[in-house]
Amino acid sequence: MRTIRRLIYGEVLAAVAFVAVGFLALFFFFDLVDELPNIGRSGPDGYQITHALMYVALLVPSHLYELLPIAVLIGTIFVMARFAQSSEYTILRTSGLGPWKAMRTLLVLGASFVVLTFAVGDYVAPAADRTAQLLKSRYTGRISIGQTGAWLKEKQPYSSFATNVGSLNADGDMHNIRIFEFDNQGRMVSTTQAPTARFGNDGAWLLENAERSEFSTGADRAIVQHSEMATYRWPTEITAEMVSVALLKPDRMRTIDLFQYINHLDANGQTAQRYEIEFWRKVFYPLSCLVMVVLALPFAYLHFRSGGLAAYVFSGVMIGISFFLLNNVFGYIGNLQNWRPWLTAAAPGLIYSVFSLGAFGWLVLRR
Repeated sequence: MRTIRRLIYGEVLAAVAFVAVGFLALFFFFDLVDELPNIGRSGPDGYQITHALMYVALLVPSHLYELLPIAVLIGTIFVMARFAQSSEYTILRTSGLGPWKAMRTLLVLGASFVVLTFAVGDYVAPAADRTAQLLKSRYTGRISIGQTGAWLKEKQPYSSFATNVGSLNADGDMHNIRIFEFDNQGRMVSTTQAPTARFGNDGAWLLENAERSEFSTGADRAIVQHSEMATYRWPTEITAEMVSVALLKPDRMRTIDLFQYINHLDANGQTAQRYEIEFWRKVFYPLSCLVMVVLALPFAYLHFRSGGLAAYVFSGVMIGISFFLLNNVFGYIGNLQNWRPWLTAAAPGLIYSVFSLGAFGWLVLRR
């Protein structure tokens, strides 16, 4: 069995690597074409072709995370179908490789791809994507969402705050900050705005050239006090990671950052449906590699005619694309219909698990 496992693992790893490199090269080309219109817009010292190449290269880990399950499916289907076409799998079956042993062998290999997918999606891709965004913002502008930036809310013991961050620059500093303070009765207590701010070592925000207005009511009149400060320290639990989550795509963030941001939204009475779906997708998505190897196993039990291998590999490509599309569609529908986040994220994997086990039972066990 050790020799058989070594043969299968070696062939599958080589095929998956080949498919992944092919897809990544294609996405690299598409991303580079998208970046070409931005080259030279900021002048000769701005965004150039070398910066575009670095930016596109930093997006590769994110694409690898998205493509790994599909590459596992296509690569495993190719190996299993080729074994069947050349009658190698028939020899392996006569050597003692039964259906359940074959499934266990592929599941062990699939578990290694699960670990790889999780590591890339939770550690490599978020760091690379953040570096790419900061690199691009250094030469083309700041990171922002629309015209108003990101809004965050926080409750403190005696007041609540609505905070607006216009953008982040390449050094991680915030721009165009506005802080609105309300008391427990919902009345506005103060407003603070500053052109720039940075995150302090103790977690507080340090606003520079801040303008603060405090509102109070007397016996027969309202009082407004204005003040200007070179530096204003605002204690808050809104961290740099939370601001990044609000300004960057949630699917590019680490699982722990999403979890902390969801807790922050729940604690402040804000909807977290979108971020909960993304959190559970990051939990379940690596497990889809196990589904893909099980889905590829029945191809080893098919009988091929001349030229049939390409058709089955093409079917594997279509199944992988359909899984990718279904995963995205369920995310949007679940957000619109307010489905349970964990069920929305797990549904595509469950559907394909039933399909793969049904194919295994019909093509392998029944025959």
